[in-house]
Amino acid sequence: MELETQARKSGPGVDTLDRRTFMYTTLATGIALMSGLESYAQTKHAEQTPTVPQIATHYIHADGVEVFYREAGLKDSPVLLLLHGFPASSFQYRELMPLLADKYRVIAPDLPGFGFTNVPSTRGYRYTFENLAVTIEAFTRALSLDRFALYVFDYGAPTGFRLALKHPERITAIISQNGNAYEEGLGNAWDPIQRHWRDPNTENRNALRGALTLEGLKEQYVTTPHPELVKPEGYTLDAALMSRPGNADIQLDLFLDYKSNVKLYPEFQRYFREKLPKTLAVWGRFDPFFLPAGAKAFARDNPHAEVHLIDAGHFALETNVVEVATYVRDFLAA
Repeated sequence: MELETQARKSGPGVDTLDRRTFMYTTLATGIALMSGLESYAQTKHAEQTPTVPQIATHYIHADGVEVFYREAGLKDSPVLLLLHGFPASSFQYRELMPLLADKYRVIAPDLPGFGFTNVPSTRGYRYTFENLAVTIEAFTRALSLDRFALYVFDYGAPTGFRLALKHPERITAIISQNGNAYEEGLGNAWDPIQRHWRDPNTENRNALRGALTLEGLKEQYVTTPHPELVKPEGYTLDAALMSRPGNADIQLDLFLDYKSNVKLYPEFQRYFREKLPKTLAVWGRFDPFFLPAGAKAFARDNPHAEVHLIDAGHFALETNVVEVATYVRDFLAA
């Protein structure tokens, strides 16, 4: 108390100035320190928080069709074109795309008759696999995709293999995930459809309609040792989209036309033998539609083909997406 009184009486002397200087210096140092700590914390948070590549959705006009597609990755990265199968859409690649987009420009269109791709009724579109391939080729031209790797599944395989036959110089690699090109790969699940091929009458056509119901679609997804890992979003979306007026007949037309793919199997195989494209077959071994024999056959025509059988079903990405992504990344990087 005495020192404070003396200081007030004598005016702002050296001690008072020193205290003020000390106070301001301490405050400034504290602010700087806190600012530095905040900046450091933000930097460390940015370093430690993984960034998940975002998937953008677009439409583009190609072959008289408004093609819906999903895309992720940098525009100047190598292109990986993902072609889905029945009964799905590009939605089936929702978890795979972010796992590849740091290295590749991944693009997944919806085939005509599937997903959100819009085919105008005035277009007079005939739903055949040849026409699906024509539309997808036009799609790649519209996006100026000169060269790309193919990831094909189910219906995406004969669609993509047609592109490869026509323009082998554009294909940098082929990844087939349960995408068949061999008769020994056709399982007994094809029996009702093959019956329709042999005798394409109304009775055999209508017998296939059960495959288009919610339960019929779900059955394709859960052919796996771990059906509890299959989320309902995929087959529920498929069922909703296939319930649109006229879509059931589109699917039945494609069931019948799949026999045109089997007729082309020898041409696909000749392409594998002669062009020897860099090939990966990663296959759910519990697929009742496309058997493991179909995966192993790739290595018969292309001795350099890499084949992996995994503990999954037809829709392997629903349960084993990280495993598949790892095989794809290692394969493309080699």
